[in-house]
Amino acid sequence: MSRTPANSSRVVVIGAGIVGCSLADELTARGWTDVTVLEQGPLPAPGGSTSHAPGLVFQTSPSKTMTEFAAYTVQKFGSLEVDGLPCFNPVGGLEVATTEARWADLHRKAGLAASWGVRGELLTPRQCKRLWPMLDETVLHGGFHTPDDGLARALLACRSQMERAARHGARFLERHTVTGIERENGQVTGVVTDRGSFPADHVVSAAGFWGPVIGAMAGVDVPLLPLAHQYARTAPLPELAGVNDPRTEASRPILRFQDRDLYFREHTDRIGIGSYAHRPMPVDPFTVAAFDEAPVMPSSLPFTEDDFAPSWQDSVTLLPALGASEVAEGFNGVFSFTPDGMPVLGESRALRGFWLAEAVWVTHSAGVAKAVAEWMTDGRPATDIHECDLHRFEDAQRSPAYVADRGAQNFIEVYDVLHPLQPMEQPRPLRTSPFHARQQQLGAYFLESGGWERPHWYEANAPLSEGLRLPERDAWSARYWSPIAAAEAKATREKVALYDMTPLRRLEVTGRGALDFLDRMTTNNLRKKPGAVTYTLLLDETGGIRSDLTVARLAPDRFQVGANSPADLDWLLRHAPDGVEVRDITSGTCCVGVWGPLARDLVQPLTRDDFSHEGFGYFRAKHTHLGHVPVTAMRLSYVGELGWELYTTADLGLRLWDTLWEAGRELGVIAAGRSAFNSLRLEKGYRAWGADMTAEHDPHEAGVGFAVRADKEFVGRAALDANRPLTRKLTALLLDDPAANVLGKEPVYLGGAPAGYVTSASYGYTLGRCVAYAWLPPLATGTGVHIEYFGEKVPATVADEPLFDPKMTRIRR
Repeated sequence: MSRTPANSSRVVVIGAGIVGCSLADELTARGWTDVTVLEQGPLPAPGGSTSHAPGLVFQTSPSKTMTEFAAYTVQKFGSLEVDGLPCFNPVGGLEVATTEARWADLHRKAGLAASWGVRGELLTPRQCKRLWPMLDETVLHGGFHTPDDGLARALLACRSQMERAARHGARFLERHTVTGIERENGQVTGVVTDRGSFPADHVVSAAGFWGPVIGAMAGVDVPLLPLAHQYARTAPLPELAGVNDPRTEASRPILRFQDRDLYFREHTDRIGIGSYAHRPMPVDPFTVAAFDEAPVMPSSLPFTEDDFAPSWQDSVTLLPALGASEVAEGFNGVFSFTPDGMPVLGESRALRGFWLAEAVWVTHSAGVAKAVAEWMTDGRPATDIHECDLHRFEDAQRSPAYVADRGAQNFIEVYDVLHPLQPMEQPRPLRTSPFHARQQQLGAYFLESGGWERPHWYEANAPLSEGLRLPERDAWSARYWSPIAAAEAKATREKVALYDMTPLRRLEVTGRGALDFLDRMTTNNLRKKPGAVTYTLLLDETGGIRSDLTVARLAPDRFQVGANSPADLDWLLRHAPDGVEVRDITSGTCCVGVWGPLARDLVQPLTRDDFSHEGFGYFRAKHTHLGHVPVTAMRLSYVGELGWELYTTADLGLRLWDTLWEAGRELGVIAAGRSAFNSLRLEKGYRAWGADMTAEHDPHEAGVGFAVRADKEFVGRAALDANRPLTRKLTALLLDDPAANVLGKEPVYLGGAPAGYVTSASYGYTLGRCVAYAWLPPLATGTGVHIEYFGEKVPATVADEPLFDPKMTRIRR
């Protein structure tokens, strides 16, 4: 790791577990040498989750970000050693399937590995047994082998990084219990301990499951739930006698038996068994015993044998030799879960200079530390971290009850086969639009996102799907789907449909400097007269796409901004000058999208204002009344059809829906859901931020360069002016087989080798083909590729975009 010039910033890291030690190493390597790491326990084994971690590092995840974090952890720890002992043992990983569902899922996981660049291979039962001779191959359908995975020796990795960071100037202070966080004028200024105070410009909470305790001292919410997880070791096994070197402990792959929520690893002549099969056991971090008061260590709680008994029987089924052994020892180890299973990273806006690096497992520790160090020193991490940003949660997702419910459910589902559309079951419903009652009456099938209940289709439209000729779907793509979606898409293309757009984020930006502020923060020209609507981008300093926005100038100093995540609000608030107010108005407002060739016939009779193309042009906005309801109407379309987004206050939402519904009866209006919506937007090539493009991508490669004005200054312009060569491109693909489907994140092969991955996909009902967007090297139209779907190579062809209505005649009529 190359070093950069020294920096005078004073950093205090709270916690000397694997994350804190890794972060100190990463910061000092970048020239930030005034780093103090405070630890309440003794070093090098202070008693947190790191001290008992079994060290499994499986790289492959549905999340590209988490896979990259794990890959860096493997790379870094593989280069470290202490006293001649390696900090990483690359024994590989083996996941086995004992059910058809799991075997299919391992094919999908093999695809994810190929998408993210992880080596992996599907194995027969006999091949699995060669890797793990104790396996009963008769219960197996097969396995997935990842040869570069392995075992991290967390405490050794801590020691190695501590020693290197100390050589670069860092200091590690044991038995310093943090008792307070000092601050002044919204800026952190230091950390108070039972052994003195430490001034700081930056404080990083890497306290593991004590994160909520540290957060409370700083007045910063840390949405994580500590839970106990069972780990046991067998008695010495004759089958392992003399097999493993005691210095490295293991030679066979780490083994996961996810059908029974179990994993296994060797400890020289014993086997360690971890179980997620038991009931959730939440732990209150405010009441965890101090190191000197704990029977073993704070993170190690007494083993509950009854909870483990079923897992022992399942272990014997998979590894029959265990039937002659027993559990020699065990403990319930505490570690962290969040509402969505992802880490919590970033700087608090409420207390500047106070950072979180929480809910991080050993698996991802070095990668997370690298990202946070880059964020602190360079202003942004090289890896896209929007899934981990501490500001990603809605206010409704931060309550203690929500964190507890969702955290416990994530524990239960940690090894489950989860569909990408599968919602959590509780707590629901949490957030509903004003139209919810009418949607229920229409038989809406709801999924959940951001706490919102979102209709995906309506059973009331089932008769419209009769007679439609649709290809038969495989079992996976048929989940959370209905042929009704095809009927709703058809009705939108041919007549008119109402879409509930309420969950889409709305911000209001006001003040005398609002125009200058938004124009500087975004890429497109906003200096237009009131009534103009502009599609534009939020970039970071490197030209990466932080978000895409729709900005409506409603008055000289008032703008409504259609945004994506709570992180957009955070970004704008951090940069807003005095005199400019930015506030989230989503919860107090609602929105109906009225789209289809008959949209004007529905809306015009309800208002005295001119809704003709000449009187109300595309990308324009106006205040009007529809019946008794005051609305802000914007002529926009995310589905490629004529129409408007209609906004009003939440209290008038139901009246707006009823007004539109009654007026549309003679036109055959329907309510349509997100399933049809996604199909229609992909046919038009409209990007979805967070799926199709992120901060890792610039506007030109993402196909949204049209939203960048070269004649103005904006954040990120200097990076775009560098004219980097185009080495990848978000590419439209049409699957060749009309019956084929993919869903997203599948690998794309060019010339027999992985060349990229799918971002979004949906069947295009108008086109009669599945549409997929993928990151690929620049390819000529007509180039053939293959998408791997559950092990099958599905042919597809590069297509020009937009695939539907390229001249935009349907929207602009």
